[in-house]
Amino acid sequence: MSYNERIEELLDDMSVFEDWTEKYEFIISLGRKLPPMPEVYRKQSNLIKGCQSRVWVGTEVFMGRMVIHADSDSLITKGLIALFIRLLSGLTPAEIMAADLSKLDECGLKEHLASTRANALSTMAATIVKAAASAR
Repeated sequence: MSYNERIEELLDDMSVFEDWTEKYEFIISLGRKLPPMPEVYRKQSNLIKGCQSRVWVGTEVFMGRMVIHADSDSLITKGLIALFIRLLSGLTPAEIMAADLSKLDECGLKEHLASTRANALSTMAATIVKAAASAR
């Protein structure tokens, strides 16, 4: 499935919720469903700096596609990184670099997050794009 198909599916999924409490619950549920992060990726160099919570993001390329591994000690932050995994993991590095991540803003997420979490969202995206760029 392409990035555009994935983002449209995610936006459709989020549009069924009537208020932000329900959307937060959905995002948290995505985080709870993440598989455990392999310990090899839980290291200081994979810890995202500038986040209020501890967030680890590790990537690998398998058969030409980026696999994203992540975890956080915060449920909402873990859900936010799960959004990126849902949108980007399994795409090629070139597809990730070409993805219009600003489309995620269409659900209104940034406006409903504390400024530190909104900044963390941007930092997570930048970390994944940077990993894709170095994998090319």
